[in-house]
Amino acid sequence: MALNVMAGPGDDAVRGPTLERLLSVMGAGALELCVAPGGLAAVVEGVTVLDPLEPGRSRGQLLLAVGVDPQSAAALDVVGEAAREGAAAVVFGQGRSGRPTDALRTAAEAAGTALLFRTAWLGWTELVGALRAGLVLAGVPADPAASAVPLGDLNGLADAVAVLVGGAVTIEDLESRVLAYSSTKEDVDELRRLTILGRRVPEWRVAAMREAGFFRALWGSGDVIHRPAHGENPERLVVAVRAGGEVLGSIWVAAAGSDLPPHASDTLRSAARVAAGHLLHHRSHRTDARLTEDAARALLDGRGSASVLTERTGIPAHGHCAVLAVRPGASRSSRKEESPKGDLGAGETAGRLCALLAVCCGAYDVTPVVLPVDRGALILLGGLHKDPRRAEEQVSQLGTSLVRQVADTFGPDARIGLGTVVDTLTGLPASRRSADLALRALLSPGEQRAVASASEVAETIALNEMLDTLTGAAQSAGPGPGTALDTPVARLVAYDAGHGGGTMVETLRAYLDHFGHVPDTARALGVHANSLRHRISRLTAVSGLDLRSPDARLLAQLQLRLLERGADRKQ
Repeated sequence: MALNVMAGPGDDAVRGPTLERLLSVMGAGALELCVAPGGLAAVVEGVTVLDPLEPGRSRGQLLLAVGVDPQSAAALDVVGEAAREGAAAVVFGQGRSGRPTDALRTAAEAAGTALLFRTAWLGWTELVGALRAGLVLAGVPADPAASAVPLGDLNGLADAVAVLVGGAVTIEDLESRVLAYSSTKEDVDELRRLTILGRRVPEWRVAAMREAGFFRALWGSGDVIHRPAHGENPERLVVAVRAGGEVLGSIWVAAAGSDLPPHASDTLRSAARVAAGHLLHHRSHRTDARLTEDAARALLDGRGSASVLTERTGIPAHGHCAVLAVRPGASRSSRKEESPKGDLGAGETAGRLCALLAVCCGAYDVTPVVLPVDRGALILLGGLHKDPRRAEEQVSQLGTSLVRQVADTFGPDARIGLGTVVDTLTGLPASRRSADLALRALLSPGEQRAVASASEVAETIALNEMLDTLTGAAQSAGPGPGTALDTPVARLVAYDAGHGGGTMVETLRAYLDHFGHVPDTARALGVHANSLRHRISRLTAVSGLDLRSPDARLLAQLQLRLLERGADRKQ
């Protein structure tokens, strides 16, 4: 099962990457080097999975010993056979103990074969993708402008290709989602505008192309496809991007302001070879980011490993850290004039929020991990100051700065709950809980603060917990006399429902919130003081509420809070 990726036509003189170059391209997150008796200068011509039924196919290959326990005697045979066939190196999984045996190390040194191990958090499928990325980089592209783009800079690649082909470029994945697009000063057609704003090709357009069999032709073709101009849509060129036999995505070029030049197809064909490395790097980076996110989320949920998160992020297991809970306001970019669909999807908003938070945290001397959650995000902060008080100041300053940034982008209702600073990664679940409680308190009606810790909103947190208990008790009681008691608040609710207007409950809530002070209550309701006094007289007559009784006022306040909570859940 060979997974070779060879250089393109005209690159016969180019040899494959050395083992050293391949390891440097992938970084330390995919492979761990055990021994390399002959050094790292061996040329890797491809990747192949060990198949005992097809021996003799390992020369120059990175041999993946899938399913072979490195602690077994079979592993010694694999190393010996790989050396005889001229394999560049052998890669084993972690095995049961996670460490190579002395016998295996000795066998590799004696055979002169490099021995590597797949990291525990990377699957064989992900490893193959990462190795393909390194092998693609063995080719020498024809266009220096495209090859000069740093690996993974898809927007830079789109701009470079746009200059080379003389058109507007988008780079898309297999689901027609836009990964990058070129900047252009020319007027773009409506389809490109909709595609960029929505970050994907419009559904109606995808459906039409799928029905016409366009995608079958694109993924099955190895060449550039030309789509002539039609109506307001200018001519377009598109080519699939491949690594070996795998399709990774596509590059689209639209004429912008003038016809595409005659050489555009040849240039796009070469650019597709360069783009393969970028798309594989992009996918590998996303895989690595997802694994980091999974490790952080598992730890915050109380089921993960601190050592795994330390391995993936470099955050020390022992050291001050904390969690921030973020909730954005209504996105300003969701205005209808800025989006073809009127508003951005939840996934788009979450992606923009997490990207914004990651960039903003990068300006501070901390190590962040940003996790999307329902209607917001969590930020795990590591590397805080050794002094506890200074660490708390860091968290507070960062929260204050972040809420301004989030509010500028997503609206003025942004809120951030600050978790308590803990001294080990294993304490992060407690920090996450305090951040969630603080955020919930900040979202309470009438709360004006945008950032706070749990200690700063302790009263609201305690009230929420008491209301949770009351709500849970009422729900567990089930239907019956205790769930619909004929209290004064219940009578006011019934009166408002029967007579329209709904002013009695609103008046009582404002009156109690302002401690029975008539002028302040009247201003809050926008009525004259005498009108308010008439309302108070009327609501006491209707409900039978004794406003002189502390117990009656306390019960009314609690029931009004429970009414608010029920209304919020229905929205």
